[in-house]
Order: sequence, then C-alpha cells, then structure tokens
Amino acid sequence: MTWTKIMPARPVVAVAGATGAVGAEFLRVLHDLDFPASEVRALASARSAGKKLPFDGCGDVPAGDLTVQEMTPKSFEGVDIALFSCGASVSKQLREAVVRAGAVMIDNSSAFRMDADVPLVVPEVNPGDIAWHSGVIANPNCSTIQMVVALKPLYDLARITRVVVSTYQAASGAGAPAMAELYDQTREFLDGKADDELTVEAFQHRIAFNCIPHIDKFLDDRSTKEEWKMVVETKKIMGDERIRVAATCVRVPVLRCHGEAVNVEFADEVSVEAARAALAAAPGVTLLDDPAENAYPMPGLLAGTNDTYVGRIRRDDTVDHGLALWVVADQIRKGAALNAVQIAQLLLP
Repeated sequence: MTWTKIMPARPVVAVAGATGAVGAEFLRVLHDLDFPASEVRALASARSAGKKLPFDGCGDVPAGDLTVQEMTPKSFEGVDIALFSCGASVSKQLREAVVRAGAVMIDNSSAFRMDADVPLVVPEVNPGDIAWHSGVIANPNCSTIQMVVALKPLYDLARITRVVVSTYQAASGAGAPAMAELYDQTREFLDGKADDELTVEAFQHRIAFNCIPHIDKFLDDRSTKEEWKMVVETKKIMGDERIRVAATCVRVPVLRCHGEAVNVEFADEVSVEAARAALAAAPGVTLLDDPAENAYPMPGLLAGTNDTYVGRIRRDDTVDHGLALWVVADQIRKGAALNAVQIAQLLLP
C-alpha cells in the first residue's frame, strides 16, 4: 500500500526525541533550511516534559522556546511529519499510532530500514523511492549515508561491482553521552588516571587516545552489526543487489564527523579526472582534493557542515578498474538530522 494523503504546503512537524543530540540537531536544521512548518512540536519522555528548548524558528513558527511535551500515541494527532530519533524500540511501539494519525514517520533508527515496505532514502541518491512509502520512511545509517552520496556520481559513470570501506567514526555516532565521555575521559587521562580508574560507560573500552574496532554487537560471522548495515543498506539505497561491500567500522576519538577510506571497483574504466569532475558536480558533495596544497577533508575541521566532502582520489591498481578516495561528513548533520529533513522536503507539494 502506498500513501495517499496529500501533504499540506505548511505541515505540522513533530520532533520525537527532541532532547537528544539528533533531536536538537533536527531543530537546528529545520531553522537552517527554513522548513515551511506551520507548527513544530517537541516530544520526549515523561521525565523531560515541561523542559524548554531554544528554537530559532522556521516557516510560520517564530523564534523562541519550545516546551517539551510527553510523547504518547495521542501526540501525533494533527501532525503531518514526525521526525524520529528515539531508538528502534520506541519507533516500533509508536509506528501504528503515527501512521493512524495520518503522519509520515521519518525514522532515524534501525527499526525499519530493511523492511520491504519501507523506503531507505538518501535524497541525493534515490529520491524517487519516497513514492512507494506507506507511512514510514527510514533514514539510513550515518556511515552508509555519506558513502553512498560519494558513490552515486561514480556509479553513474560505470557500475560499481565492489566496495571496501574502513570507517573512522566519531563519538557523536553513539549519542550525546558518548561525546561527553570523550571529553571527560580525555581530561581524566591527561590528569594521569590509570586505565582502570577511567570512566568507561558509553564504549567497550576507553575512547580517549584510542581506536575501537567494534561498533554495535558482533554477529555470528564475526562482523559487527554496524558493518552489516553498511553492506545491506548500500545495496538497497543504490538499487543494486550485485554490489559487494566489505566494511570494517572503527570508533575514533573525534567528537563529530565520520571519516571513511573507500576503495571502489568498477565494471569498466573510470579515470581519476572523470571521477573528480563527477564528484565536483554532484549535489551535496564538496570536492576537497588538492595534495599540492595539503587540502583534503578532515573531521576536526568540518563539524557543523552539511555536505559530504571527498578527497585523496587516486587509482587503485590492485584491481582492474579501481579508485581510492577519502570521505568525511558530519554524522549528526548529513548522517542523521539533515538527511531526515531533506527527506521531509521531498514530501512537500
């Protein structure tokens, strides 16, 4: 079943999980894009109800504080678009209530990404897939989003047959408490605390001055679920089950912005020059690739930006038709909130 409701030009928007890191970013992005909302509702758990959240305004909504409301199934009555970042279990619990209320859920969790009736959308890659949604559209995994934004213009030059990617993922991917832990733990480490005295809660090991090759749970084949997500989500978004993806996902001591080293194999020859030209012209991509000037994307300098940055483009001579590149994007912006609001823009008449 596809959605038949006509979206109003000035929709009512609910931000579910408004007090979290991504929820706060939803509010910033709605303002930055001047999304044409007639109303914005901030929803969260009962313990956050009554809290005031600063909002710079968008559409018909003036700047000022938003009062957080407790999120219940009745919260979505009169809502047109519900931006969700509450975790998979909450999204599953509230899906029926959201859809029954006539709203479209744009969900940032992993709850529905691989469901056959749920589009998994990156607007620069597969915007047409929103046409067959049935009330829910899934926001992909952060590491997948930035990779496919970079892959799409290359795929348009020649079919991609294989991708090998190693990620360098920021603490922000694990939420606001993880970012706080990186700050606190770094301070503790520099103050001379021993490893067994450090506060370790958000990660499996200390993240300060360390890299952890473990994101999400381990699966039976000894890969992690984060790596599995990159494999299956890439195929679904790109619309090509033949693409082979090998991923190794690593958490690094960076606050925001994921980096990815990506090796791409094509069915036919793609020159470095053609790749650079395609990426430079692609929507949502900034080419930052000038080795002579030491110009390449770096996570520490790109926090708060919207684009996917690509550099270090070079031949990979270990395969017949290969390129290597380096990709960076802000995990909270393009990897989460921005991509979701861009999906919401696609729904507008």
